[in-house]
Amino acid sequence: MTDMTTTTTMISVVRKQSTRELFVRIVPLLVLVALVAAVALRQPNFVSAPGIRGLLESMAPILLLALGQMFVILTGGIDLSFAVIASFTTVLIGLWIGELGAIGVLLAVVVAAMVGFFNGIVVAFFQIPSFIVTLGTLGLLSGLGLLISGASTVRISENWDVIGWITDLRIAQMPVSGILAIALAIIVALVLTLFSRGNRLHAMGLAEPAVLMSGGSTLRARVLAFTLSGLFAGFAAVVLAASQHAGGPTLADTLQLPAIAAVIVGGTAITGGVGGPIRTVVGALIIVVLRVGLTAMGVPPTYEQIVYGVVIIGAVLLTIDRSRLKTVK
Repeated sequence: MTDMTTTTTMISVVRKQSTRELFVRIVPLLVLVALVAAVALRQPNFVSAPGIRGLLESMAPILLLALGQMFVILTGGIDLSFAVIASFTTVLIGLWIGELGAIGVLLAVVVAAMVGFFNGIVVAFFQIPSFIVTLGTLGLLSGLGLLISGASTVRISENWDVIGWITDLRIAQMPVSGILAIALAIIVALVLTLFSRGNRLHAMGLAEPAVLMSGGSTLRARVLAFTLSGLFAGFAAVVLAASQHAGGPTLADTLQLPAIAAVIVGGTAITGGVGGPIRTVVGALIIVVLRVGLTAMGVPPTYEQIVYGVVIIGAVLLTIDRSRLKTVK
């Protein structure tokens, strides 16, 4: 009788998890369809070629930042410095592209990845909470960005064509920046599916002690997650610098909440272990369509951050797996 009861309980838990997983997968898609329909009713040209082009252009930097943040969240951590890393990188691009051209851009992206690597080393090897480490990095880079830029915008007047093609080039009338961002998300999805390292990122978020008991290295996986967060922040910086013809110490700062919201709204659990790049693409689309919808309804831009905060809280309430939380701190 005891065995039958245990089996019945296990089946009930599995069914509950399967239902929850299906819910988390479907709801973001339904929300996206509903938002597109609502905005299209108010602005019929939203679903036209120019409207879709503008949507992809706005989505590109948010999606790139969100993809980087996704790696960290999958492991159960958080990176508060990723948007500031992007801002700082745009300053480096503005300062270096004139003399070094493409090499300067590449070096700036490498610096972004190295900042992420530093965050990962400190979090993994010194066992300091990621919230504290990345908050410190946020303050450090904010100050450095203001210092080396003279607290002003760094205009790109020379060698702009090195990155200008990212925003100027069109493929079937669509911006190459948005296409490349989505292509990167698909590549990341394939890599996470095909390679064990990707499974380990999910496993760490689900049950880190089990990964340790199986002989897996959580240290390398965590460092990798933060390094990728920095790298994708560097990619976002290139897109932003190209679109603005400049770098700035606060250029990407306002994208922090939208990017985090894109990850959570897409269905990646804030507790880690559940989610992925394709869900993040859906989340980024939701955030960008929501932004267009707010503008269409005449909501002032100053209220956007409030909306994103509410969206994040609502998405966390829907996606968080309370069965894996022993305590709430």
